Amino acid sequence: MGVSGSGKTTVGTALAERLGVPYAEADDFHPPENVAKMASGVPLTDEDRAPWLDAIAAWLKAQEGEGGVVTCSALKRVYRDRLRRAAPEVFFLHLDGSPELIGERLSGRTGHFMPSALLRSQFETLEALDADEAGAVVPIDGTPQEVTELAVAAVLR
Repeated sequence: MGVSGSGKTTVGTALAERLGVPYAEADDFHPPENVAKMASGVPLTDEDRAPWLDAIAAWLKAQEGEGGVVTCSALKRVYRDRLRRAAPEVFFLHLDGSPELIGERLSGRTGHFMPSALLRSQFETLEALDADEAGAVVPIDGTPQEVTELAVAAVLR
């Protein structure tokens, strides 16, 4: 979980490979209307996110017993609760970095529908993991390999 540009895809694919489990990219679960909305710089509403979260939840449920890694912003507790209802064993890794670091990364990214203009709204929406949520915060200020190692350690502890 984390804001756009925090490295979810990079770390998620590496983590899934290291753990030997399936990987899914949450962006692929968005309906075309959501993609168009974000591409035009309009933040999604909770109503917009509902079918997207339900599709991710169904994927998580299908991985029960075998495990899997899915990247998902999961910015709010209510979103995580929705995912957890479908897959009670879900473990969230919050890829955490400063707005400056992530903004710098986004400015160099090409070929993605999410404009950097929406980063501020994502940080405003972001709710940290609560103590009662299964998960860990992973700082992203290292190399992708270093961040992946931290993620693997957090999952396997």
